[in-house]
Amino acid sequence: MTEQQTNGATDANAPQFSLQRIYVRDLSFEAPKSPQIFRQQWEPSVSLDLNTRQKALEGDFHEVVLTLSVTVKNGDEVAFIAEVQQAGIFLIANLDAASMSHTLGAFCPNILFPYARETLDSLVTRGSFPALMLSPVNFDALYAQEMQRMQEAGEVPTVQ
Repeated sequence: MTEQQTNGATDANAPQFSLQRIYVRDLSFEAPKSPQIFRQQWEPSVSLDLNTRQKALEGDFHEVVLTLSVTVKNGDEVAFIAEVQQAGIFLIANLDAASMSHTLGAFCPNILFPYARETLDSLVTRGSFPALMLSPVNFDALYAQEMQRMQEAGEVPTVQ
């Protein structure tokens, strides 16, 4: 009986991670040169910008938002601009500051990326453009680069 109570107390302090909800926070699509763009030879160039942000909610809940912005040009003309903010609510508890920072900055975006990629692809095809299959992103490497940049700049990472 004593062992069970001790294990119960230890479990209460164990790290916790639980995905609560995934949702689209914002979505936009613009094809400024349509319908003329559909009558041109298709030779696209793709530019992808991605960003993450997180916000502490009540208790141990956190919102993480992954933003993917894609600009596709056909020659010098913008064919379309598409953006999705894919968000998730995560329950994260009992992590040290470094682990919390990594979880919010790399692990959660890794979970959100496939949803954001599919949403962008669906949006683009609904605009009558060829499918946009984005390559996987290594958020762990991006996180490590950002931590190194912050360290070299003398900045301290913060968890909101």
